[in-house]
Amino acid sequence: MARVVITGGAGFIGSHLVEAFLARGDRVVAVDNLLTGSRQNVARHEGSPNFEFVQRDVCQGIFLSGPVDAVLHFASPASPRDYLEHPIPTLKVGALGTHAALGLARAKGAKFLIASTSEVYGDPEVHPQSETYWGHVNPVGPRGVYDEAKRYAEAMTMAYHRVHGIETRIVRIFNTYGPRMRLRDGRALPEFLSQALTGLPITVHGDGSQTRSFCYVEDTVAGILTVLDKAGPDPVNVGAPGEITILELAKKVIAATGSRSTITHVPAMVDDPRRREPDLTRARALGWGPRTPLAAGLERTVAYFREALAAERR
Repeated sequence: MARVVITGGAGFIGSHLVEAFLARGDRVVAVDNLLTGSRQNVARHEGSPNFEFVQRDVCQGIFLSGPVDAVLHFASPASPRDYLEHPIPTLKVGALGTHAALGLARAKGAKFLIASTSEVYGDPEVHPQSETYWGHVNPVGPRGVYDEAKRYAEAMTMAYHRVHGIETRIVRIFNTYGPRMRLRDGRALPEFLSQALTGLPITVHGDGSQTRSFCYVEDTVAGILTVLDKAGPDPVNVGAPGEITILELAKKVIAATGSRSTITHVPAMVDDPRRREPDLTRARALGWGPRTPLAAGLERTVAYFREALAAERR
């Protein structure tokens, strides 16, 4: 039985990781300041002898007694709406939070994994994006607070690996979706689902020709565990192949929900990447690849959003 610390453990992906580690028989400490996470995401585990929740801003340091086998740093706002609303906390958790999480891993002799992002590639000039591509990022644009926070976190992780010999992992997570996404967190899919299920117009930024690829959360979590267990220190992309335009996604959401919502176009977001799709060569060499088709994952996510909206009305 390992003891695992997950910062951002009450967030969307973090809470699914909590579940996965508990299912493996491990003990889990979830650390979260609840800026964008929700205690409800881990409420089902409260009272379990193998689960502990610590409400804390990781930028203030992480202090735990007893052994720790792995530290997974997932604390950070992750949607454009969140990091544009909280730019300084986003930069701080990428810098100070990563430093604190690495310090805990070093003190405990634990393995460390940083949740990085496809946003480190910026608006890519190479497609699909492989881990050897250094990116095309605007460091002073509004999105730079997230992009550069994650790029800095990767650099600090590699510095701790080289200087202190910590066993580190870097996982670059591409667009992930599924149950426990917040209803209106600003990302395309939850925004479209909330609008479609309430009969509001679906708002597509720009002409909708920009592309993304979407990976179901269970597949993403399986990829993260594979990287933790099998990878070396070099970054590994985790996501789904098969790009789709945002306009096509909006149409799929309308079909999946049976909504009568219409599609309306709003101004494009500043520095919004035109294309985004992972090269999965490294991940596949580790034995991982996504298994859930978009249609199946979308069906499960629609069901979750229906229940969440119904609960909100009660």
